[in-house]
Amino acid sequence: MMKQLHKQTSVNHRRDEEIPTSQSYSPKMLKHPRSLPRSINYLFKEQRLLFILVGILIGSTFFIFQPTLSRLNPSDPTTHSSLPSSIYHRNQDSSSGSSGFFSKRTFPGRVPAGIGRKSLRIVVTGGAGFVGSHLVDKLISRGDEVIVIDNFFTGRKENLVHLFGNPRFELIRHDVVEPILLEVDQIYHLACPASPVHYKYNPTNVMGTLNMLGLAKRVGVRFLLTSTSEVYGDPLEHPQKETYWGNVNPIGERSCYDEGKRTAETLTMDYHRGADVEVRIARIFNTYGPRMCLDDGRVVGNFVAQVIRKQPMTVYGDGKQTRSFQYVSDLVDGLVALMEGEHVGPFNLGNPGEFTMLELAEVVKETIDSSATIEFKPNTADDPHKRKPDISKAKELLNWEPRISLREGLPLMVNDFRNRILNGDEGKGL
Repeated sequence: MMKQLHKQTSVNHRRDEEIPTSQSYSPKMLKHPRSLPRSINYLFKEQRLLFILVGILIGSTFFIFQPTLSRLNPSDPTTHSSLPSSIYHRNQDSSSGSSGFFSKRTFPGRVPAGIGRKSLRIVVTGGAGFVGSHLVDKLISRGDEVIVIDNFFTGRKENLVHLFGNPRFELIRHDVVEPILLEVDQIYHLACPASPVHYKYNPTNVMGTLNMLGLAKRVGVRFLLTSTSEVYGDPLEHPQKETYWGNVNPIGERSCYDEGKRTAETLTMDYHRGADVEVRIARIFNTYGPRMCLDDGRVVGNFVAQVIRKQPMTVYGDGKQTRSFQYVSDLVDGLVALMEGEHVGPFNLGNPGEFTMLELAEVVKETIDSSATIEFKPNTADDPHKRKPDISKAKELLNWEPRISLREGLPLMVNDFRNRILNGDEGKGL
């Protein structure tokens, strides 16, 4: 028995000696060494290195050439000849207001190409009206998305028809006296009848303003109220500064508009102080221009329409009461400057050029028909005797002042009125 065990042990020992050490089992088999490090081998696979080098080249090109292009003056004709045609045409588009490679806001420093002003989503209430439609045009032309809210009480679709089909334009038929929920970046609140013919029939200042302020609070955006020079009433101060509190008849025929706008200003400031809503307040003086209503009782529109129709111009009272008239594009520039600025206001937005009604009638005669006549009628109730804005605050803080005189702007309005009257388009156009 012992001999068998010894024999078996010796056999097993010989077998162990026959197995080479390189064949012994190991849980981690040795790997064959590679000729390149693993990270470098990864880069060379599937042309990854090529793509990385191309990306670096493209990025470097943008950073190197962008500052040079941004310093070029697009208005210099010698510059155009040195630019590729595609860049020049994009610059031409931007000069008309659209956002392109060259915009009026040049890129400071080493900023990558294609990074410009952020496009905003803006609500304009009353955007189908006279002033509102011109404001919408400006906002669309600079690259913003615009939502117009209008119930067409005084506004006209014809004022916006040229924007139908534009992907950045949206029109909602809605009365602002009812709440509405939207997600936007800014609110221009213009919705309100602004002529005696309309606001005596349907005064809507307060509720519409309250609802739009509620929207501004809800979504946390800046709100601009278009108030009026009528908050000064029949002023005892001349010219009128923003610090003047006014002289208004609270129960007169015009008080629904005058006091309504004063209440709208009060609500706006209450939301600003009590709810931290960012607000801006503009006090608009007499404005004229294309798309204005033909027969809404405002003096410039009345005179122009009457002369084109070969009717006498109606002057109420002795015609010595004064007004100041600004062209609509000047007003729109002022509204945008106010919205984009850092000052709450209120700001007077008007042209300080002052005319009596008789002087205005003479300018209209010179522009349209020198044979036009004047018809005098009794003055209306609570008609202000003088109206002239002090715009020193807007000039200083907004860097804004009107640029178009009455004699320059009136012919543009006359052409629009003549086309509408001769074509039978007697519709409203606030």
